[in-house]
Amino acid sequence: MRTILITGPGGSGRTTIAAATALAAARQGVRTLVLGTDRGDSLGAALGTATGPAPVTVVPGLTAWRPDPAAGFRDDLTRLQDRASGLLDLLGAGPLEPDELTPLPGAGELAVLRALRDAALAEAHDVLVVDLPPTPAALALLALPEELRRYLRRLLPPERQAARALRPVLGRLAGVPMPADRLYETAARWDLELAAVEAVLADRDTTVRLVADPSPAGADAVHTAALGLALRGLRPDALIANRVLPEEEGGGWLAGPLAQQRKALDDWRTVHDLHAVPHLGHDPRGTDDLAALAAPVLRAAPAQREFPVEDRLAEDGVLVWRLPLPGAVREELDLVRRGDEVVVTAGPFRRVLRLPSALRRCAVAGAGLREGELRIRFTPDPELWPRTP
Repeated sequence: MRTILITGPGGSGRTTIAAATALAAARQGVRTLVLGTDRGDSLGAALGTATGPAPVTVVPGLTAWRPDPAAGFRDDLTRLQDRASGLLDLLGAGPLEPDELTPLPGAGELAVLRALRDAALAEAHDVLVVDLPPTPAALALLALPEELRRYLRRLLPPERQAARALRPVLGRLAGVPMPADRLYETAARWDLELAAVEAVLADRDTTVRLVADPSPAGADAVHTAALGLALRGLRPDALIANRVLPEEEGGGWLAGPLAQQRKALDDWRTVHDLHAVPHLGHDPRGTDDLAALAAPVLRAAPAQREFPVEDRLAEDGVLVWRLPLPGAVREELDLVRRGDEVVVTAGPFRRVLRLPSALRRCAVAGAGLREGELRIRFTPDPELWPRTP
């Protein structure tokens, strides 16, 4: 299934573009699902059809769905209470009723990830269009599965389950309670669910599409978003310049905005696969307006950004790990190695990367930013590198 993740700065019209993209796909005869993530029904307002927790048919071939994070949170916490009922009774704690539960921070993000996984695994549609939150929140959302899996592995390493039979003995010797089997089972279930989401995001048929107004603020937002996506190994398949003003209306007060628009569009064409969407003169509402936007549907999916290791041992005695980071600024880069991981900070973004196996036996010899790439040099560690006979 093709998955198109659409995001952009707040107010850029990303929900409208997501709805228009889904409608255009459905009108090409492709079974399409559009997934909304806003708590308010902005997706339904754009489509002209109310959306909610139950999938609804907008037009033939197009289904819209807006999951309810509160419902998922209540179900999860209710199941947790049922599993821990014995402990709660022992503590004298009264159970919480489903009607009095409200979602905690982060419940919405987890609901979106679960919906994304469920929609991809259901295979009931050929195209999934996801109206992601504004760019900063969307980038944090895309990073969440990898980060949560890393936390789980650090807190409850899978290899410790091998000592399951010894856990009661170890508990008596240490004088502290040891993690119960159910805790490891829950961690393993979470890990599998997060791995399924990661697989959807890493799939070659999953692409990210940016939406922005062609203005100085939009240009800054696109620059920042492209850097954040590159650090996660993602690359936009298209940049949608939304609400493009007609050039023939260039007199009077519009001369300034049009000049800014031309500069943004010219700059974007040199870097991105650009698609301009015209300004309709009003907020698009309903399928007729969405069709008039002529949003692009399926484009060639760009290869995900890989972080290759260049072997220069014979020439320079080093291995070079190359991380494409277009738009990165040298003064805003930071690099820290911690064991078998490297923490890379680029502007407001940070990612913990696990080193490729060959580089784990090396020491960092330096790093530099060149032509939009962070190049980290490694030299073999004599204590760890295999010796030739």
